[in-house]
Amino acid sequence: MLKVLHFYKTYYPDTFGGIEQVIYQLSEAGVEYGIESTVLSLSKRGDIDNQKIGGQRVFYARTNFEIASNPFSLSCVKKFKELAKQADVIHYHFPFPFMDMLHFLCGIKKPTVVSYHSDIVKQKIILRLYSPLMNRFLSSVDYIVAASPNYAQNSPILRTFENKVKVIPYGLNEKSYPIPNKDKINYWKDSVGESFFLFVGAFRYYKGLDVLLDAAHTTTLPIVIVGGGGIEQELKLKAKELNVSNVNFVGSLNDEDKAALLQLCYSVVFPSNLRSEAFGITLLEGAMYGKPLISCEIGTGTSYINLHEKTGLVIPPFDSVALRNAMLSLANDNNLAREYGSNAYKRYNDLFTSTIMMDKYMELYKDIMR
Repeated sequence: MLKVLHFYKTYYPDTFGGIEQVIYQLSEAGVEYGIESTVLSLSKRGDIDNQKIGGQRVFYARTNFEIASNPFSLSCVKKFKELAKQADVIHYHFPFPFMDMLHFLCGIKKPTVVSYHSDIVKQKIILRLYSPLMNRFLSSVDYIVAASPNYAQNSPILRTFENKVKVIPYGLNEKSYPIPNKDKINYWKDSVGESFFLFVGAFRYYKGLDVLLDAAHTTTLPIVIVGGGGIEQELKLKAKELNVSNVNFVGSLNDEDKAALLQLCYSVVFPSNLRSEAFGITLLEGAMYGKPLISCEIGTGTSYINLHEKTGLVIPPFDSVALRNAMLSLANDNNLAREYGSNAYKRYNDLFTSTIMMDKYMELYKDIMR
């Protein structure tokens, strides 16, 4: 039994982002490979030990304070040290500066892997202060894993450490997604109709939702937006000012509701426009549901999932006219949309299943254990 400790700043049920989904998929897929996964994260709920989520043990350390969206915890020092002693491999999830500190503070000498989820893009002053610790940390680990060749090639940090960078795309298990019942499907059909363009995600500055609203303002195409938090109030105020009646904000939803909307939608639209969007799990979910995709070219994994004029359309970022035209292009050509959706599903099966991801991580774990 190989014991792997995953460490990241947040986890279920506190947050439901893409990194949390990746940790969950890795941990669940690992069961078939004889891997016992433990997850450690910080939580405002306090210190909680040995909670079960699926096949994983999950530990939470109380968040004492935050600096620039990075949580810090005093109790985590002891907890991380104890859990690290039990593990064969420490699997870090970057970026999380407090994690880098604990790596050295606790004198970690175990085999180490870093899943490099994103460059630090927005907080440039923090990055300058953090760079010495970050470079020392990344120099000390055994392997750094990027989720796409696009990101590995375009990240100045990853190019610095290219001798230890591996590319392993994120993967999803289709069977881990709930099958919505008939009542749930009918509820959403009555609420938002069918053949709509769907966005799912947190309302962060880099998601391009303001551009999506500008595009929606010039069409009558139905658009459903799932999510919340972040700049939610600004976006809803903008929607009100533009008087867009074809946009439905449905809030943050549970997995069954989200699955129902993914099943019903015509296309998944994902207008993220900055490199903070390193991959795009929602795009991958759209591909898994066989939907044509729309995304922006930002030099990251979004253009590894979505191939222009094969699985969908890739447009310039910050361009509401291009986004409107892409949606109209798909809406006006059902055959083309079906072809893109079929290609997207095939690409998901060929490259992005959780089994494929776990196969490659297992090779990496075995390599560093040797």
